[in-house]
Amino acid sequence: MTTTHPRSGRIRSRRRRRPVRAHRGSPALRNEVRKARSAARREAVLSAALDEFSLRGFEAARLDDVARRAGVAKGTIYLYFRDKESLFQELIRTMLTPLVGTIEALGAADIPLNTLADQIADLFVREVYETRRKDVIRLMIAEGRRFPKLAEFYYREVLSRIIAAVRALLHRAAGRGEIPAGLADFPQIIAAPGLVAIIWSGLFERFEPLDVRKMMKTHFELLFAPRGMP
Repeated sequence: MTTTHPRSGRIRSRRRRRPVRAHRGSPALRNEVRKARSAARREAVLSAALDEFSLRGFEAARLDDVARRAGVAKGTIYLYFRDKESLFQELIRTMLTPLVGTIEALGAADIPLNTLADQIADLFVREVYETRRKDVIRLMIAEGRRFPKLAEFYYREVLSRIIAAVRALLHRAAGRGEIPAGLADFPQIIAAPGLVAIIWSGLFERFEPLDVRKMMKTHFELLFAPRGMP
């Protein structure tokens, strides 16, 4: 079919055009996209929360500032977290629970203690000291006394599981004669240099850098060195 343009008088052919529809994809695909965007927003909120808690402390940190830093509306935070306390708890769970599982797996391994000690030192430096996990631990050291519910949550979700794994490891080592039996009653001793390193990094690192891996391995050598039998 043809028609004449009213101004130029040129003859143009008129083709029937099909309506253009926006391609929206399948419902399943749209659902996956929504889930990905939601997960990204949640991750942004957690990252912003760690920044604000580290900068201001738990009490002074405001959800308004977390939302601003995350680039979301304040109401978006409440889609994922009930309040500031639940946000902090989820930060602990998200960042530290995978590490706890790794430590539990190490604790279940029936291998010589000296070999395992090197692995623990390397794991701490790689997965805690050189990451933002140390900021979460530093926050608990600073804020736990003033906020006992957070301390209780941290103990239940993180510390109690690590202590149980290390205690089991030490009892097996004591059974093999690798360490004195009494050492197995105090698994906290194993973590001592890690806590010192985290506190030191926040206060004195700029004055005297600390070789954390070497300090931890020296600590383990002193603890696990062979001793003469009485």
